[in-house]
Amino acid sequence: MNILIASDSFKDALPALEVCRALEAGIRTALPNAQTRICPLADGGEGTFEALANALGMQTVEIPAHDPLLRPISAAYGRSADGQTAFIELAKTAGIQLLLPEERNPLLTSTFGVGQQIRHALEHGARQIILAIGSSATNDAGIGMAAALGWRFLDDTGAELSPIGQNLDRIASVVPPEIRPDIKVQVICDVNNPLFGPSGAAYVYARQKGADETAIEYLDHGLQHFSAIVAKTAGGPAPQTPGAGAAGGMGFGSLFFLDATLKRGADLVFDLLNLEEKLHWANLVVTGEGMIDNQTAHGKLIQRLCQHAARQNTPVIAFCGRLNATGEQVRAIGLQAAYDINAQQPEAPLAQMLAQTAVNLERSAGHVFSQMA
Repeated sequence: MNILIASDSFKDALPALEVCRALEAGIRTALPNAQTRICPLADGGEGTFEALANALGMQTVEIPAHDPLLRPISAAYGRSADGQTAFIELAKTAGIQLLLPEERNPLLTSTFGVGQQIRHALEHGARQIILAIGSSATNDAGIGMAAALGWRFLDDTGAELSPIGQNLDRIASVVPPEIRPDIKVQVICDVNNPLFGPSGAAYVYARQKGADETAIEYLDHGLQHFSAIVAKTAGGPAPQTPGAGAAGGMGFGSLFFLDATLKRGADLVFDLLNLEEKLHWANLVVTGEGMIDNQTAHGKLIQRLCQHAARQNTPVIAFCGRLNATGEQVRAIGLQAAYDINAQQPEAPLAQMLAQTAVNLERSAGHVFSQMA
């Protein structure tokens, strides 16, 4: 049997590569003669860099940058062997996981570090950028990124503004750099939210980034104001463009500042990993996710994997940290079966479950596959 182990990370517990290795260890215990391949997956959020770097052999480039609160950090991005393509993950410099819960405030955070990484890649010969924008701590419409690339944002007195979320409402003019680079940018974007309004960046996502009701309203107004300034001074994308509201408006900023193309994260990652060839080889796909529930059937990574596998009639089973889906919902996702690795200890504290993720993945996979022996 040829078994492809293709899993996302288990958030706050285990990176995708380690999830795949734990599942492989359990499978090999039960089926020592099985042929296995591992393929860590991601959909554009935290962990995408590691998944692609592992599969594509990208060189890791570490540079001085700034975190969401503009504090100095060291941040990595990936560069292809020929130096022509750079893979940049927003979460490395502007991600919510970089901040303590009490530090999270999208009024004060910035994507400046993302722009620093883009600038470094350009200065070192990159002609194509793949930018993953999931897991952001920001709501600055990408002005932080743009500031690092030479754009300036002025108030009505001509004073330059710091590129943070709370200053979107104060921007009176946008000054582009003298030279704009000729580069192809693809942005991994898995949401369809517009820039502002009830379904926009602030109202849907700012609360989880630390904003209260007053801040959410202020940020939404700032996004409206900024898009109007852009339209008046330089044209630009429509704020209703699907994905414009991704990552606190970074979708909109990428379209305007970088002339980027927005791509579904899972599909772009699958293309880069040559997943179709791997699925053609496999008789069975084993995947995983921290939680499987009725939302998993609405475009999440596992469902996209199942759709690709179905084209080749390859069955998919999944392991998860928590299973909150009925049998009917599991089948609607496209899975043949789903297994809760914590089923034997459902009342255990969350911290204990997270700490035992690798052990429980290996044990559960071994138990399930021993029944196939």
